[in-house]
Amino acid sequence: MTVLGLIRGHRWPTLFGCGLFIGMMSVGYAYNVTFIQLGLIDLGERLLGMEQQTIAGQMALLAICTCGVALMTGSLMMRSHWGKTLAGKLRLAWVSVTLQTLLTWVAPSVTTQSAFTVWIVAASLALGIGVPATFSLTVDFIPRRARGYAAAAITAGAYFLAAVVLTEWRIETFAAQMLILMIPGWALISLLAFVPLPFMRHLADQHWQPAFGDGRFVRRDTAGRAQVLRKPLALILIMFGVFFVDSLGFLRLLETPVYMNTAWQAPDPDIRLFIGAMHVLGALAAGILYTAFDEHQLFLWIFGIFALVHLMYSLHLRTAPGESAPLAMPMLYAIAVSLYTVVNFALWADISTADTISRNTAVGVAFSGWTATFLSTALAIQWQRAGMPLETHLNIVDSFALLFFLALLVGIFWKPRVPPSEGKL
Repeated sequence: MTVLGLIRGHRWPTLFGCGLFIGMMSVGYAYNVTFIQLGLIDLGERLLGMEQQTIAGQMALLAICTCGVALMTGSLMMRSHWGKTLAGKLRLAWVSVTLQTLLTWVAPSVTTQSAFTVWIVAASLALGIGVPATFSLTVDFIPRRARGYAAAAITAGAYFLAAVVLTEWRIETFAAQMLILMIPGWALISLLAFVPLPFMRHLADQHWQPAFGDGRFVRRDTAGRAQVLRKPLALILIMFGVFFVDSLGFLRLLETPVYMNTAWQAPDPDIRLFIGAMHVLGALAAGILYTAFDEHQLFLWIFGIFALVHLMYSLHLRTAPGESAPLAMPMLYAIAVSLYTVVNFALWADISTADTISRNTAVGVAFSGWTATFLSTALAIQWQRAGMPLETHLNIVDSFALLFFLALLVGIFWKPRVPPSEGKL
Protein backbone atom coordinates (compact mmCIF):
# COMPACT_ATOMS: atom_id res chain seq x y z
CA MET A 1 0.00 0.00 0.00
CA THR A 2 1.78 3.13 -1.29
CA VAL A 3 0.89 6.80 -1.54
CA LEU A 4 0.13 6.37 -5.24
CA GLY A 5 -2.04 3.36 -4.42
CA LEU A 6 -3.98 5.39 -1.87
CA ILE A 7 -4.46 8.20 -4.37
CA ARG A 8 -5.56 5.86 -7.16
CA GLY A 9 -7.97 4.17 -4.77
CA HIS A 10 -9.32 7.55 -3.59
CA ARG A 11 -8.57 6.57 0.00
CA TRP A 12 -8.38 10.15 1.18
CA PRO A 13 -9.05 9.49 4.90
CA THR A 14 -6.18 6.97 5.02
CA LEU A 15 -3.91 9.38 3.18
CA PHE A 16 -4.86 12.13 5.64
CA GLY A 17 -4.15 9.82 8.58
CA CYS A 18 -0.67 8.99 7.22
CA GLY A 19 0.13 12.68 6.75
CA LEU A 20 -1.22 13.57 10.18
CA PHE A 21 0.83 10.86 11.90
CA ILE A 22 4.06 11.74 10.06
CA GLY A 23 3.69 15.46 10.74
CA MET A 24 2.77 15.03 14.40
CA MET A 25 5.59 12.60 15.12
CA SER A 26 8.17 14.68 13.20
CA VAL A 27 7.45 17.79 15.23
CA GLY A 28 7.31 15.78 18.46
CA TYR A 29 10.67 14.14 17.89
CA ALA A 30 12.31 17.40 16.82
CA TYR A 31 10.95 18.90 20.06
CA ASN A 32 12.50 16.14 22.15
CA VAL A 33 15.98 16.23 20.56
CA THR A 34 16.22 20.04 20.60
CA PHE A 35 14.04 21.79 23.17
CA ILE A 36 14.14 19.02 25.77
CA GLN A 37 17.63 17.58 25.39
CA LEU A 38 19.51 20.79 24.47
CA GLY A 39 17.24 23.60 25.61
CA LEU A 40 16.88 22.43 29.21
CA ILE A 41 20.66 22.23 29.61
CA ASP A 42 20.94 25.80 28.32
CA LEU A 43 18.19 26.91 30.71
CA GLY A 44 19.91 25.36 33.69
CA GLU A 45 23.45 26.49 32.87
CA ARG A 46 23.00 29.94 31.35
CA LEU A 47 19.81 31.35 32.87
CA LEU A 48 19.73 29.65 36.27
CA GLY A 49 23.48 29.28 36.85
CA MET A 50 23.07 25.70 38.06
CA GLU A 51 26.06 23.43 38.50
CA GLN A 52 26.50 20.64 35.97
CA GLN A 53 26.00 17.98 38.62
CA THR A 54 22.63 19.49 39.55
CA ILE A 55 21.57 19.64 35.91
CA ALA A 56 22.58 16.00 35.51
CA GLY A 57 20.33 15.12 38.44
CA GLN A 58 17.42 17.03 36.93
CA MET A 59 17.84 15.24 33.59
CA ALA A 60 17.89 11.89 35.37
CA LEU A 61 14.71 12.90 37.22
CA LEU A 62 13.10 13.74 33.88
CA ALA A 63 14.05 10.34 32.47
CA ILE A 64 12.83 8.33 35.46
CA CYS A 65 9.54 10.21 35.85
CA THR A 66 8.80 10.11 32.11
CA CYS A 67 9.50 6.38 32.04
CA GLY A 68 7.22 5.73 35.02
CA VAL A 69 4.33 7.79 33.65
CA ALA A 70 4.66 6.19 30.20
CA LEU A 71 4.56 2.68 31.66
CA MET A 72 1.52 3.44 33.79
CA THR A 73 -0.29 5.16 30.91
CA GLY A 74 0.49 2.39 28.42
CA SER A 75 -0.64 -0.34 30.82
CA LEU A 76 -3.83 1.54 31.67
CA MET A 77 -4.57 2.08 27.98
CA MET A 78 -4.22 -1.65 27.29
CA ARG A 79 -6.30 -2.78 30.28
CA SER A 80 -9.07 -0.25 29.70
CA HIS A 81 -9.01 -0.77 25.91
CA TRP A 82 -8.26 2.91 25.23
CA GLY A 83 -5.45 1.57 23.07
CA LYS A 84 -8.08 0.35 20.59
CA THR A 85 -10.12 3.56 20.60
CA LEU A 86 -8.94 6.29 18.24
CA ALA A 87 -10.89 9.02 20.02
CA GLY A 88 -9.40 8.01 23.38
CA LYS A 89 -5.85 8.07 22.02
CA LEU A 90 -6.37 11.43 20.34
CA ARG A 91 -7.71 12.91 23.59
CA LEU A 92 -4.71 11.63 25.52
CA ALA A 93 -2.49 13.11 22.82
CA TRP A 94 -4.39 16.38 23.21
CA VAL A 95 -3.66 16.38 26.95
CA SER A 96 0.03 15.80 26.22
CA VAL A 97 0.27 18.48 23.53
CA THR A 98 -1.66 21.00 25.64
CA LEU A 99 0.69 20.53 28.59
CA GLN A 100 3.80 20.62 26.42
CA THR A 101 2.65 23.80 24.66
CA LEU A 102 2.02 25.58 27.96
CA LEU A 103 5.30 24.36 29.42
CA THR A 104 7.22 25.46 26.33
CA TRP A 105 5.69 28.92 26.60
CA VAL A 106 6.64 29.38 30.26
CA ALA A 107 10.07 27.67 30.15
CA PRO A 108 12.14 30.81 29.38
CA SER A 109 10.46 32.52 32.36
CA VAL A 110 11.67 29.93 34.91
CA THR A 111 13.93 31.78 37.34
CA THR A 112 14.59 29.46 40.28
CA GLN A 113 15.86 25.92 40.74
CA SER A 114 12.72 24.86 42.60
CA ALA A 115 10.56 26.16 39.73
CA PHE A 116 12.79 24.25 37.32
CA THR A 117 12.18 21.03 39.28
CA VAL A 118 8.42 21.60 39.17
CA TRP A 119 8.71 22.22 35.42
CA ILE A 120 10.65 18.94 35.00
CA VAL A 121 7.98 16.94 36.84
CA ALA A 122 5.18 18.54 34.81
CA ALA A 123 7.07 17.89 31.57
CA SER A 124 7.55 14.26 32.60
CA LEU A 125 3.79 13.93 32.99
CA ALA A 126 3.17 15.41 29.52
CA LEU A 127 5.85 13.36 27.80
CA GLY A 128 4.94 10.15 29.61
CA ILE A 129 1.32 10.41 28.51
CA GLY A 130 2.36 11.35 24.98
CA VAL A 131 4.61 8.34 24.31
CA PRO A 132 1.99 5.54 24.34
CA ALA A 133 -0.81 7.81 23.12
CA THR A 134 0.99 8.96 19.95
CA PHE A 135 3.05 5.86 19.10
CA SER A 136 -0.02 3.64 19.41
CA LEU A 137 -1.71 5.67 16.66
CA THR A 138 0.48 3.71 14.23
CA VAL A 139 -2.09 0.89 14.01
CA ASP A 140 -4.83 3.42 13.21
CA PHE A 141 -3.02 5.46 10.58
CA ILE A 142 -0.12 3.54 9.00
CA PRO A 143 -0.49 0.29 7.01
CA ARG A 144 1.96 -2.43 8.04
CA ARG A 145 3.82 -2.46 4.71
CA ALA A 146 4.29 1.32 4.81
CA ARG A 147 5.67 1.64 8.36
CA GLY A 148 9.33 1.63 7.34
CA TYR A 149 8.66 4.41 4.84
CA ALA A 150 6.54 6.37 7.32
CA ALA A 151 9.34 6.09 9.89
CA ALA A 152 11.77 7.36 7.25
CA ALA A 153 9.55 10.37 6.53
CA ILE A 154 9.23 11.15 10.26
CA THR A 155 12.99 10.89 10.78
CA ALA A 156 13.82 12.97 7.73
CA GLY A 157 11.39 15.71 8.75
CA ALA A 158 12.46 15.81 12.38
CA TYR A 159 16.22 15.94 11.79
CA PHE A 160 16.02 18.32 8.82
CA LEU A 161 14.01 20.66 11.03
CA ALA A 162 16.49 20.30 13.91
CA ALA A 163 19.60 20.71 11.74
CA VAL A 164 18.51 23.43 9.34
CA VAL A 165 15.65 25.43 10.90
CA LEU A 166 16.42 25.39 14.64
CA THR A 167 19.76 27.16 14.29
CA GLU A 168 20.36 28.91 17.64
CA TRP A 169 20.58 26.49 20.56
CA ARG A 170 19.14 28.73 23.27
CA ILE A 171 16.01 28.06 25.29
CA GLU A 172 14.34 31.31 24.18
CA THR A 173 14.90 30.54 20.50
CA PHE A 174 13.82 26.93 20.82
CA ALA A 175 10.62 27.99 22.61
CA ALA A 176 9.71 30.66 20.06
CA GLN A 177 10.37 28.42 17.05
CA MET A 178 8.64 25.34 18.45
CA LEU A 179 5.54 27.30 19.47
CA ILE A 180 5.09 28.34 15.82
CA LEU A 181 4.55 24.65 15.04
CA MET A 182 2.94 23.51 18.28
CA ILE A 183 0.06 26.00 18.47
CA PRO A 184 -1.44 25.10 15.03
CA GLY A 185 -0.82 21.42 15.86
CA TRP A 186 -2.67 21.81 19.15
CA ALA A 187 -5.62 23.43 17.32
CA LEU A 188 -5.77 20.56 14.80
CA ILE A 189 -5.63 17.84 17.46
CA SER A 190 -8.32 19.67 19.45
CA LEU A 191 -10.56 19.57 16.40
CA LEU A 192 -9.93 15.88 15.66
CA ALA A 193 -10.22 14.76 19.29
CA PHE A 194 -13.46 16.52 20.22
CA VAL A 195 -15.41 17.19 17.01
CA PRO A 196 -17.13 14.13 15.43
CA LEU A 197 -15.91 14.50 11.85
CA PRO A 198 -17.35 11.94 9.39
CA PHE A 199 -14.06 10.80 7.85
CA MET A 200 -12.62 10.05 11.30
CA ARG A 201 -15.08 7.17 11.65
CA HIS A 202 -13.28 5.43 8.80
CA LEU A 203 -9.89 5.93 10.46
CA ALA A 204 -11.27 4.67 13.78
CA ASP A 205 -12.05 1.29 12.20
CA GLN A 206 -8.80 0.80 10.29
CA HIS A 207 -7.04 -1.09 13.10
CA TRP A 208 -9.50 -3.97 12.55
CA GLN A 209 -8.20 -4.45 9.01
CA PRO A 210 -5.46 -7.10 8.49
CA ALA A 211 -3.20 -4.53 6.81
CA PHE A 212 -3.17 -2.30 9.92
CA GLY A 213 -3.77 -4.12 13.20
CA ASP A 214 -0.98 -6.70 13.47
CA GLY A 215 2.70 -5.84 13.16
CA ARG A 216 5.21 -7.22 10.70
CA PHE A 217 6.65 -9.65 13.25
CA VAL A 218 3.31 -10.93 14.53
CA ARG A 219 1.65 -14.16 13.43
CA ARG A 220 -1.63 -15.69 14.55
CA ASP A 221 -2.19 -19.37 15.16
CA THR A 222 -5.27 -21.31 14.13
CA ALA A 223 -7.06 -20.17 17.28
CA GLY A 224 -6.40 -16.52 16.47
CA ARG A 225 -3.82 -15.99 19.24
CA ALA A 226 -1.06 -13.54 18.37
CA GLN A 227 2.55 -14.73 18.51
CA VAL A 228 5.54 -12.36 18.30
CA LEU A 229 8.39 -13.66 16.12
CA ARG A 230 11.01 -11.44 17.77
CA LYS A 231 12.21 -11.33 21.37
CA PRO A 232 11.00 -7.96 22.71
CA LEU A 233 13.46 -7.89 25.63
CA ALA A 234 16.43 -8.35 23.29
CA LEU A 235 15.18 -5.57 21.01
CA ILE A 236 14.70 -3.23 23.98
CA LEU A 237 18.25 -3.90 25.19
CA ILE A 238 19.70 -3.31 21.72
CA MET A 239 17.79 -0.05 21.28
CA PHE A 240 18.80 1.03 24.79
CA GLY A 241 22.42 0.57 23.70
CA VAL A 242 21.89 2.61 20.54
CA PHE A 243 20.32 5.58 22.34
CA PHE A 244 22.88 5.38 25.14
CA VAL A 245 25.88 5.39 22.78
CA ASP A 246 24.49 8.26 20.72
CA SER A 247 23.68 10.59 23.60
CA LEU A 248 26.82 9.76 25.59
CA GLY A 249 28.96 10.80 22.64
CA PHE A 250 27.00 13.72 21.23
CA LEU A 251 26.45 15.54 24.52
CA ARG A 252 30.23 15.77 24.98
CA LEU A 253 30.81 16.85 21.39
CA LEU A 254 28.19 19.52 22.04
CA GLU A 255 30.60 21.18 24.51
CA THR A 256 33.47 21.17 21.99
CA PRO A 257 33.26 24.32 19.78
CA VAL A 258 35.62 23.03 17.07
CA TYR A 259 33.14 20.24 16.27
CA MET A 260 29.92 22.22 16.70
CA ASN A 261 30.98 25.46 14.98
CA THR A 262 32.06 23.60 11.86
CA ALA A 263 29.03 21.30 11.70
CA TRP A 264 25.70 21.50 13.55
CA GLN A 265 26.15 25.14 14.63
CA ALA A 266 28.16 26.32 11.64
CA PRO A 267 27.51 29.94 10.61
CA ASP A 268 27.53 28.78 6.97
CA PRO A 269 23.97 27.64 6.15
CA ASP A 270 25.30 25.37 3.39
CA ILE A 271 27.05 23.18 5.98
CA ARG A 272 23.89 22.84 8.07
CA LEU A 273 21.93 22.13 4.90
CA PHE A 274 24.45 19.41 3.99
CA ILE A 275 24.05 17.74 7.39
CA GLY A 276 20.27 18.01 7.11
CA ALA A 277 20.46 16.38 3.66
CA MET A 278 22.57 13.54 5.11
CA HIS A 279 19.88 12.97 7.73
CA VAL A 280 17.26 12.78 4.99
CA LEU A 281 19.31 10.41 2.81
CA GLY A 282 20.13 8.20 5.80
CA ALA A 283 16.45 8.07 6.77
CA LEU A 284 15.32 7.16 3.25
CA ALA A 285 17.96 4.43 3.03
CA ALA A 286 16.92 3.08 6.44
CA GLY A 287 13.24 3.04 5.43
CA ILE A 288 14.02 0.95 2.35
CA LEU A 289 16.38 -1.40 4.20
CA TYR A 290 14.02 -1.86 7.14
CA THR A 291 11.19 -2.79 4.81
CA ALA A 292 13.25 -5.17 2.69
CA PHE A 293 15.69 -6.79 5.13
CA ASP A 294 16.07 -8.07 8.69
CA GLU A 295 16.27 -5.31 11.29
CA HIS A 296 19.33 -6.94 12.90
CA GLN A 297 21.43 -6.07 9.86
CA LEU A 298 20.54 -2.42 10.41
CA PHE A 299 21.66 -2.67 14.04
CA LEU A 300 25.06 -3.91 12.88
CA TRP A 301 25.40 -0.94 10.56
CA ILE A 302 24.29 1.47 13.29
CA PHE A 303 26.81 0.31 15.91
CA GLY A 304 29.51 -0.07 13.27
CA ILE A 305 29.08 3.49 12.01
CA PHE A 306 28.98 4.86 15.57
CA ALA A 307 32.22 3.03 16.38
CA LEU A 308 33.81 4.37 13.19
CA VAL A 309 32.72 7.96 13.69
CA HIS A 310 33.87 8.16 17.33
CA LEU A 311 37.18 6.59 16.27
CA MET A 312 37.49 9.36 13.66
CA TYR A 313 36.88 12.01 16.31
CA SER A 314 39.49 10.39 18.57
CA LEU A 315 42.05 10.30 15.74
CA HIS A 316 41.32 13.93 14.92
CA LEU A 317 41.96 14.90 18.54
CA ARG A 318 45.33 13.13 18.42
CA THR A 319 46.52 14.31 15.02
CA ALA A 320 44.94 17.73 14.45
CA PRO A 321 43.58 19.12 17.74
CA GLY A 322 42.03 22.56 17.46
CA GLU A 323 41.70 22.44 13.68
CA SER A 324 38.36 22.36 11.89
CA ALA A 325 37.01 18.85 11.50
CA PRO A 326 36.25 17.25 8.12
CA LEU A 327 32.60 17.03 7.17
CA ALA A 328 32.91 13.26 6.84
CA MET A 329 32.59 12.95 10.63
CA PRO A 330 29.24 14.74 11.12
CA MET A 331 28.05 13.19 7.85
CA LEU A 332 28.54 9.65 9.18
CA TYR A 333 27.08 10.68 12.54
CA ALA A 334 23.95 12.02 10.83
CA ILE A 335 23.53 8.80 8.84
CA ALA A 336 23.89 6.60 11.94
CA VAL A 337 21.37 8.68 13.88
CA SER A 338 18.84 8.53 11.05
CA LEU A 339 19.27 4.76 10.73
CA TYR A 340 18.40 4.01 14.35
CA THR A 341 15.62 6.58 14.54
CA VAL A 342 13.80 4.90 11.67
CA VAL A 343 14.07 1.55 13.45
CA ASN A 344 12.75 3.12 16.67
CA PHE A 345 9.65 4.52 14.97
CA ALA A 346 8.79 1.31 13.11
CA LEU A 347 9.91 -1.50 15.41
CA TRP A 348 7.52 -1.24 18.36
CA ALA A 349 4.42 -1.30 16.19
CA ASP A 350 5.82 -4.26 14.26
CA ILE A 351 6.01 -6.45 17.39
CA SER A 352 2.52 -5.41 18.53
CA THR A 353 -1.16 -5.85 17.84
CA ALA A 354 -3.90 -3.29 18.29
CA ASP A 355 -4.40 -4.73 21.78
CA THR A 356 -0.76 -4.55 22.92
CA ILE A 357 0.72 -1.56 21.09
CA SER A 358 0.13 0.97 23.89
CA ARG A 359 2.00 -1.19 26.40
CA ASN A 360 4.76 -2.23 24.00
CA THR A 361 5.49 1.28 22.80
CA ALA A 362 5.48 2.54 26.38
CA VAL A 363 8.01 -0.09 27.43
CA GLY A 364 10.14 0.21 24.29
CA VAL A 365 10.29 3.99 23.97
CA ALA A 366 10.40 4.69 27.71
CA PHE A 367 13.24 2.27 28.46
CA SER A 368 15.27 2.27 25.27
CA GLY A 369 14.60 5.88 24.32
CA TRP A 370 13.96 8.16 27.26
CA THR A 371 15.79 6.29 30.00
CA ALA A 372 18.86 5.59 27.89
CA THR A 373 19.03 9.11 26.46
CA PHE A 374 18.75 11.05 29.66
CA LEU A 375 20.74 8.71 31.86
CA SER A 376 23.57 8.96 29.34
CA THR A 377 23.05 12.73 29.27
CA ALA A 378 23.43 12.82 33.05
CA LEU A 379 26.51 10.59 32.85
CA ALA A 380 28.11 12.76 30.14
CA ILE A 381 27.61 15.88 32.27
CA GLN A 382 29.03 14.10 35.31
CA TRP A 383 32.14 12.94 33.43
CA GLN A 384 32.77 16.41 32.08
CA ARG A 385 32.41 17.93 35.55
CA ALA A 386 34.92 15.38 36.88
CA GLY A 387 37.44 16.62 34.33
CA MET A 388 37.51 13.58 32.04
CA PRO A 389 39.41 14.49 28.81
CA LEU A 390 37.38 14.52 25.60
CA GLU A 391 39.59 11.86 24.02
CA THR A 392 39.06 9.49 26.94
CA HIS A 393 35.31 10.14 26.86
CA LEU A 394 35.09 9.31 23.16
CA ASN A 395 37.26 6.23 23.58
CA ILE A 396 34.78 4.90 26.15
CA VAL A 397 31.85 5.65 23.85
CA ASP A 398 33.69 3.91 21.00
CA SER A 399 34.27 0.89 23.23
CA PHE A 400 30.55 0.72 24.07
CA ALA A 401 29.67 0.84 20.37
CA LEU A 402 32.14 -1.93 19.54
CA LEU A 403 30.93 -4.02 22.47
CA PHE A 404 27.32 -3.87 21.30
CA PHE A 405 28.44 -4.48 17.70
CA LEU A 406 30.35 -7.63 18.62
CA ALA A 407 27.62 -8.90 20.95
CA LEU A 408 25.04 -8.43 18.19
CA LEU A 409 27.33 -10.12 15.68
CA VAL A 410 27.73 -13.14 17.95
CA GLY A 411 24.01 -13.27 18.64
CA ILE A 412 23.16 -13.26 14.93
CA PHE A 413 25.74 -15.64 13.52
CA TRP A 414 26.60 -17.97 16.39
CA LYS A 415 24.16 -20.83 16.64
CA PRO A 416 24.66 -23.37 19.43
CA ARG A 417 25.00 -26.93 18.23
CA VAL A 418 21.93 -28.97 19.02
CA PRO A 419 22.80 -32.55 20.04
CA PRO A 420 21.03 -35.29 18.09
CA SER A 421 18.06 -36.91 19.75
CA GLU A 422 18.60 -40.19 21.55
CA GLY A 423 18.17 -43.17 19.30
CA LYS A 424 18.47 -41.09 16.13
CA LEU A 425 20.89 -42.55 13.59
